[in-house]
Amino acid sequence: MQTKVKYGLALSLIASTPAVWTGVRSVRAAEQPDVTTLMAEAEKAPTLRANLLQLTDEIGGRVPGTPAMERAIRWGMEKFKAAGADEVHAEDFTIAHGWSEGPTRTVAKFLPARGETAHRIELPIEFPLRAVSLGWGPATQLTNVDVVDVGAGSHEDFARAGDLQGKAVLVHSEPMKTWEDLFGEYQRVPIMMTESAQRGVQAILIQSTRPQDLLYRHINTNHGEIDRVPALIVAREDADRLARLLGEKHKATVDVSMPNKVTGPIQTANVVAELRGSEKPDEYVVLGAHLDSWELGTGALDNGCNAALVIEALRAIKASGVRPKRTIRFILFSGEEEGLLGSWAYVRAHRADMDKYVGAVIFDSGTGRVTGFSIGGRKDMLAAASEIVEPLKAWDAATLTTDAQWGTDHFDFMLEGVPSFVANQEEANYLPNYHASSDTFDKVDFANLKRHVAEAAAVTVRLADRPERIGPRISRKEIERISHESGLEGEMRSADIWRDWESGARGRTP
Repeated sequence: MQTKVKYGLALSLIASTPAVWTGVRSVRAAEQPDVTTLMAEAEKAPTLRANLLQLTDEIGGRVPGTPAMERAIRWGMEKFKAAGADEVHAEDFTIAHGWSEGPTRTVAKFLPARGETAHRIELPIEFPLRAVSLGWGPATQLTNVDVVDVGAGSHEDFARAGDLQGKAVLVHSEPMKTWEDLFGEYQRVPIMMTESAQRGVQAILIQSTRPQDLLYRHINTNHGEIDRVPALIVAREDADRLARLLGEKHKATVDVSMPNKVTGPIQTANVVAELRGSEKPDEYVVLGAHLDSWELGTGALDNGCNAALVIEALRAIKASGVRPKRTIRFILFSGEEEGLLGSWAYVRAHRADMDKYVGAVIFDSGTGRVTGFSIGGRKDMLAAASEIVEPLKAWDAATLTTDAQWGTDHFDFMLEGVPSFVANQEEANYLPNYHASSDTFDKVDFANLKRHVAEAAAVTVRLADRPERIGPRISRKEIERISHESGLEGEMRSADIWRDWESGARGRTP
């Protein structure tokens, strides 16, 4: 979503420079059962590859409201049952609009620069722009619309561009190399969308951050609503060509045919499985990942690999004979890419029981090596969390960070004051394939993914078995303080989510 912002970081937005804790061994760690057997069983992961292949190669990209998403929900329920869950069910929720992209077609046309003669080259010049719509973008049909280059698309860039009424704008990007670059890409789009809406812009042409004509899909809305201005991701090389010709003072126009299909409210569902606690069955630990994906690729790294991980972790816990003291809920969330809508719906549906939730563990960054976990600004949990991740130190996966993140499915648990653990991972091959047509099964590093199953199972079981809770459910006042100090509040404001907090639609109420 995100987000990472990752819709879908999902990728996640890191809202501040994190404090780091590498952990020390405590006497309390000895109170928890040894998880060596569990981790060994989890790392075998005998059903992982076949499950993921079926989800990606057979079902494919999974946008809520589509037949593929319905098949994925059935897949999740069947696989949880086969893994040995005590109970499996789907929890329906509604998204404000359904959406799918039509056959987008964009053509750039150039006329001679003023004062030029036709002997230089036969004009007009015409060539297609390889492009895709932003998710939940409105349909549009434009002919011979003037194009204006607005640089990086900042407030200042738009102000310098002059009158943009009825025109299309070209926005440049830098190549994406790091998580911070991806987060920056998400932060820029709301600015250019607001400026364009206010100035009467007809279409936004956003240069892809990936080379070699690679196209991908992002979204700029957070509540399932349709966006204000049609916007497209344009192949990097095509956008550069367009910019160079504009730089030569040629007059440029574009034709845009973007017959996106928009519907009214749609239903989708989260898939929930349980292993009942042996001593405290009415207290819960969540292990989750999102099941939905964009459809240009097959959603392998974002986030099919981690949906399969959640199922495999359940299988390993059951097969190892471990009986957690608290109930573990394994959840595959839908609607993550549209604004964390599935996890938000889950938290709303279970709001009256949030005092019973001990922690939420989320994986959403592909198969790059896990370095540790973000604990949502909870510095009060550092010592106890260090005990939880102790078995991961041998794999150098036990570093804790106290940044507060937005952009993946821990977010609404965190806003309810529930302790959260989000896997921090190396970029590996996640970024170039993120939301892209290249996000396919062959990109998955199964050696790393099997280890992640073990790490997820260990952290989840240790949270469920710890004699005391990892930390209290904190108050609304404390959540707001952490959001302000970490910089998360600013990110929520820029993404138009802070209003949800202020209205009480999101987060713990006083």
